[in-house]
Amino acid sequence: MAITITGGATITGGANIGTGGGSPSPSPSVSFGYVSGGQGDIDNIDKFPFSTDANATDVGDLTVARYGCAGQSSSMSGYTSGGGYPTINVIDKFPFASNGNATDVGDITLARMFVTGQSSSDNGYMCGGFNSPGLRWSNVIDKFSFASDGNATDAADLTEGKMYGAGQNSSTHGYDSTGNDSNGDRNIINKFSFASDSNATNVGTLSVATIASAGNSSLDNGYNSSGNSVLNLINKFPFANESNGSDVGDLTIARGSACGQSSSASGYVSGGSSTGGNIIEKFPFASDGNATDVGDLTTDFTLSAGQQG
Repeated sequence: MAITITGGATITGGANIGTGGGSPSPSPSVSFGYVSGGQGDIDNIDKFPFSTDANATDVGDLTVARYGCAGQSSSMSGYTSGGGYPTINVIDKFPFASNGNATDVGDITLARMFVTGQSSSDNGYMCGGFNSPGLRWSNVIDKFSFASDGNATDAADLTEGKMYGAGQNSSTHGYDSTGNDSNGDRNIINKFSFASDSNATNVGTLSVATIASAGNSSLDNGYNSSGNSVLNLINKFPFANESNGSDVGDLTIARGSACGQSSSASGYVSGGSSTGGNIIEKFPFASDGNATDVGDLTTDFTLSAGQQG
């Protein structure tokens, strides 16, 4: 079903580009944000509260250090999938009910990094990325079950081979926004169904072309913030209709390679490649507006995965 596209990609030093974490449609029971993995052989799992503005604490470790990984969240557990370097195929799972280390519960179909994560109520999804050596672009949409531990299956394709994107989702669809695709586009919004294994479609563009941004999701909208290590924009696009994104606010600091978390009321952007690589920022879903600095991670996290539970 899936096609891996080869050639054309170039990785350069200094920018620390990567992917944001996936954000499931939030519910009032979601209480904490999590950051896992990161560049520099980080295997940490950090946790911070949504109920109050506070610093994060280190609550566990992944089974293997990695960066450029994707985050997924069920009602009970956080997942960290893929990443590298070199690229790996591990799906790690850690509990929300208690602090503790992750366990290796399965494999994705193809080891790759700079991937995006999405979550339905029943399944975790991981999109795009590339596999080294050879810098092979991938359009694969992997799916794995939350109900039982096991390997992922190749469920569908993105519209193009793509990496460095950000993940969002409504209650019915997953989204992969921005990133670097095999056609050179960096502002495309892809959408795919949770109800059936079917290929993604191109449903709009964001107001700015970027890579390495963070993804967030409210009940009604997807958000894409930061990117390229030099952007502080917060873009918003609606789930109810297929249309373009708009600029609705700014982060406190420009950065890329951050990850995203979503409570029922706010989007969070954590870490990233900037002078504030440990910053946790928060912006409201109820009204368009700028983010505020609400806490710090335990260390600088770059190219990490984001979860919430």
